[in-house]
Amino acid sequence: MPNISNVWLNNSKPYVGTIGNDKEVIKLKINISEQDKKNDQEYFVSGYSVVENNYSKFEGKLKITKYKDAKKKGVVYGDYELVEENKGKHSGVFTGKFIYTFKWNKTSEKIQSQYIELIGDWKSYDKTLDFKTRLKNQ
Repeated sequence: MPNISNVWLNNSKPYVGTIGNDKEVIKLKINISEQDKKNDQEYFVSGYSVVENNYSKFEGKLKITKYKDAKKKGVVYGDYELVEENKGKHSGVFTGKFIYTFKWNKTSEKIQSQYIELIGDWKSYDKTLDFKTRLKNQ
């Protein structure tokens, strides 16, 4: 698998989406992304999440489980787990699935029209909060 660690950095922009039944806005920014040297299907990531005034650092990994390649379009599927610093009631773990689609420009030999979506759950460490999450790149 080629090293696509830069993809997860999302051009230094946050992933934006919703969390919970009230569809509160959540932003998730990945600052560091490195391919696992022993397993090239896994990427170690770290960054932070923001919901209202709650800022939490996290570390975790993205694991590619499937890859479909067409002549002009590629799709990558996988799982993620992002573990926040334990700083009380509003700290927890993000888990779920991701899908990454892109178009391949043969002429320029560059990836275009990248779309990344992370769909899953966030659970607080004390197990009192459990929310659905949906994030995508901008």
